[in-house]
Amino acid sequence: MLGRLLAAAWILLAPASEAVETRWWTHREYADYERARLDKLSLASDGTLTLAPTLRLLLDSSSTYLWALAEDAQGNLYAAGGGPGAPGARIHLIPAKGQPRVVAEIEALEVHALAFDPQGRLYAATSPDGRVYRIAPSGGAEPYYDPRAKYIWDMAFDREGRLYVATGDRGEIHRVLPGGAGSVFYRVPDTHARSLALDARGNLLVGTEPGGLVLRVSPKGEGFVLFQASRREITALAVAADGVIYAAGVGTKQPAPSAPPAPAPAATPQPSPLPTLLSPQQQTRPQPTPSPLPPLATAAAPVTGGSEIYRIEPDGFPRRIWSHAQDIVYALVLDAEGRLLVGTGNRGVIYRLDSAHRWTSLLTLPSTQVTRLLAGRGGVVYAATGNIGQVYRFGPGREAEGSVESDPLDAGMFSYWGRLQWRGAENGGQILLATRSGNLERPQQDWSPYSEPFRGSAGAVSSPPARFLQWRAVLRAAPDGRSPELRAVEIAWRQRNVAPQITQVEIAPANYRVPPPSLSLSTSQSLTLPPLGQRGRPSTPAASSESSSLTLNYAAGFRTVRWAASDDNGDELVYRVEIRGARESEWKLLRDRVRERHLSWDTTAFADGEYLVRIVASDAPDNAAGEALTAELVSDPFLIDNTGPEILQLEAALEGNAIRLRFRARDAVSTISQAECSINGGEWIRLEPVDRIADSQLEAYDVVVPGVEGREFAIAVRVTDEHDNQAVARTVLVR
Repeated sequence: MLGRLLAAAWILLAPASEAVETRWWTHREYADYERARLDKLSLASDGTLTLAPTLRLLLDSSSTYLWALAEDAQGNLYAAGGGPGAPGARIHLIPAKGQPRVVAEIEALEVHALAFDPQGRLYAATSPDGRVYRIAPSGGAEPYYDPRAKYIWDMAFDREGRLYVATGDRGEIHRVLPGGAGSVFYRVPDTHARSLALDARGNLLVGTEPGGLVLRVSPKGEGFVLFQASRREITALAVAADGVIYAAGVGTKQPAPSAPPAPAPAATPQPSPLPTLLSPQQQTRPQPTPSPLPPLATAAAPVTGGSEIYRIEPDGFPRRIWSHAQDIVYALVLDAEGRLLVGTGNRGVIYRLDSAHRWTSLLTLPSTQVTRLLAGRGGVVYAATGNIGQVYRFGPGREAEGSVESDPLDAGMFSYWGRLQWRGAENGGQILLATRSGNLERPQQDWSPYSEPFRGSAGAVSSPPARFLQWRAVLRAAPDGRSPELRAVEIAWRQRNVAPQITQVEIAPANYRVPPPSLSLSTSQSLTLPPLGQRGRPSTPAASSESSSLTLNYAAGFRTVRWAASDDNGDELVYRVEIRGARESEWKLLRDRVRERHLSWDTTAFADGEYLVRIVASDAPDNAAGEALTAELVSDPFLIDNTGPEILQLEAALEGNAIRLRFRARDAVSTISQAECSINGGEWIRLEPVDRIADSQLEAYDVVVPGVEGREFAIAVRVTDEHDNQAVARTVLVR
């Protein structure tokens, strides 16, 4: 099974056009579902699909972003935000029973933090005017504390009821006593105190920006930098019951104007890189980055560079345990089982870190940013979002039913479907798979309907043969709420074999051959044919490939044929090359099982005359016996001529200081291409025929060679036909 799965994974990486063989379309890894459509399902990093936590929309606000959440002792939820284009900074009440309503409006751009004191009174902090307000039980907001800072990013109450206020742009943390008097408690060595948390010992944990610091500050105001992350901003902190600290670092350390991290504008969806969950062996201590560093990003210059999550042990040792190249982590929280939940943008994904080796893409919300997570009572988790400002509740139960619809398989051409099988565990519920097929790229009404669900974990695909195939799985919970687990889906398929095609056959000029591998060519001995199908004079050798130009070596008596062939299945082809005379009826074998798309052969064993070559292509190497298909194509007629021309009636006479030559040249099958003469062994002189054009099998010559001196002349005449065959005649002339 493992071997087949590995083979199938390799096949999916190969081009669509492959040899006709049974292949497996496999979904068993996280990346296999990159383009699948998941509805109410969660996807783990190992490729396991389970039912997602129940999800309910609690608030659809008019705010662009909701940045803060808080829950009171009665289970009422408060959400606050604002942002560009919003009507103002609003605080929404989402009662345990009843309809949401606005309980306070503040004249500010946005509320960035909410917190309850030990007496159950709600406080709100604004940015960019940097003030703390106390919200009256009947509604409305009254000023409570002014840190005289531009931004307030986070707030937290300790057990004594003292309020800690994280500010920017001077990196101050203020401590406010229950009566409302406050002052600077600690100054971080950075521009912004960005996020806050308290540990079990009452230590204040602070994340900063743009230096990416995580600090621990004692109740006495003694600070210690736990580490400096390679990211510019620590957006969120979470503290586990065992004292482990989790910190989220985002963004590249590059200059940008000051404002809260905001999402990028909507863009065309692209395949996203996968998160990386580092094993203990791979986890590394973050390396410090030099400062000074730039301030927060703005809406015009959104946070970029992806995210990292760090785990800081109780003894202070930090390790990077998770990263994503694009998603921006805005929120962290621990669920009722102590697992870390991660809220991200700009795709609205909530992840869960299940163990040191596994994470789950738990939910994808309609809004593009998950800006805050809050663990509520009874295992419920709340999520605030931005772009659009909404509040969701999820868990602790699971959806009763969910589905996944695969991205269609493009088989490349008409194909047959074989066996479908899935691996997983129903856990008292159901896993129902069905398929459909079609010949349009995207599933539409003209595809086949989905088949009846498969009974059991395997069966034959009943969807009609076509080019495209798609599968759908429905997961249904057990009566006790347990979720099925779908770990892998495999479907066998095979293209229908089609015959190969031969589109061109071309005969090269006479007396040239493809050189043997060991033969080194020189320019004077070779020619380069242009790409097949392009007319033109042969050229000197050049870098070439079989599909374009072809370099040949001069070899008397040889001919070369080349051809263009293809196979839509991608099958390997072998060729049979046959020859016959133009007036013959039976083909004779020249060479069988040729794998190249060219052949050279010695023509001296053939009589002079007109011939044809036939190329027969077969896809037998990649098909079972009896299933191979063939195609053939015949060349244009061509001449074989290995016999030289004749020189007839050669006459020579003196005319003063000139010699007059008369003769005829004749060839049985070829045209006369050239005639020359040499006097007393001198250089060969080219001669023109009487009609001035050498273009026929019989040419007459009557020429005068001037400027000769002496009494006796040895005269040689040489005639060449178009196939480079030559004849020489000699005579002696005495003055």
